[in-house]
Amino acid sequence: MKLHSLCVENYRNIRAAEFTPGEELTVLCGENGQGKTNLLEAVWLLTGSKSFRNAKDAQLIQVGEAFAVVQGSAECGGLEKEIRITVAGESCEKKGRRARVNGVEYARAASIAGTFTAVVFDPGHLSLVKGSPDGRRRFLDAALCQLYPGYLSLLRKYTRLVTQKNALLKNYYATFGGAELLDIFDEKLSEAGQQVSEKRRAYLELLAPLVRENYRDISQGREEMEICYLPSYDSRGLACKLKETRSRDIAAGFCTAGPHREDFDIILSGKQAKLFASQGQQRSAVLSLKLAEAAAAQSITGQHPVMLLDDVLSELDDMRQSYLLSRMEQRQTIVTACDAGLFCKTDGKVLYVKQGTVSQTP
Repeated sequence: MKLHSLCVENYRNIRAAEFTPGEELTVLCGENGQGKTNLLEAVWLLTGSKSFRNAKDAQLIQVGEAFAVVQGSAECGGLEKEIRITVAGESCEKKGRRARVNGVEYARAASIAGTFTAVVFDPGHLSLVKGSPDGRRRFLDAALCQLYPGYLSLLRKYTRLVTQKNALLKNYYATFGGAELLDIFDEKLSEAGQQVSEKRRAYLELLAPLVRENYRDISQGREEMEICYLPSYDSRGLACKLKETRSRDIAAGFCTAGPHREDFDIILSGKQAKLFASQGQQRSAVLSLKLAEAAAAQSITGQHPVMLLDDVLSELDDMRQSYLLSRMEQRQTIVTACDAGLFCKTDGKVLYVKQGTVSQTP
């Protein structure tokens, strides 16, 4: 997977900018607030995903403009792809993100998931260790949506069913035939939900040995890392669990079991990381997960995804910096940094970002 060029218009603080990444390492250097992360975020949008900063679509459009455009030329699976993402604001007839690949229009940008793949790592991802289960579920789902295009439809179907079931549960006693309707919802939820869980379980099983090896290398063999899937049901299946929790669901007014309640544990040398991990251990754990995500994508698709690293070296000590830099070789990586000196030992291409423009000179 290679990005050959990127053009951006009316995107956040960027009126118009373009750049050509290097074959391997590209450093976007500049002071804070100049647009480095915005450019990295624009590359990420080419995957069809939402902003990795959890921004709403409207926030991606430059103030005073009706829409923003991100266009990239990339080599995907040996084929050249021209990917255009349009983010339309409230004043447009069709709001939200739309995509076009080699001239073919898609009503939703998410429909092109899997065309261009990338792995992003930013300081906010440190919350994967001690943050809420929701963040860890998003980590799994974002990776699976890129690797298995059908997964997004499955996840949407499940999420829609949960929303509908919750609406019924809130008005259960006022709904005629509520019990029969719950039977129908639970049958459909168990089918879709179990498929979601099985995909997540299989993906974590693929990640586990990769994560273990990465963390062992980073810690120089002093510590071990394991990941453990925590499904919301046992070997009897989701249908049985939904039947067991029905009374509780009715009392609570929402669905209390299913993939939307799942999690996975990060274990460091036998201890739960969310309870005991230090700052350094958290960084090592997330770095191990992200590198494993990239390696897993390569094993599934045959192509290494583009790595997007947002100001992460400043968050790492010398040992972790050296390890990460060594993993950038022979794969395309785009990095943001305030200080290009962090990359003085590499042969990377350095570009400078100032007030939303990109140049080859400071």
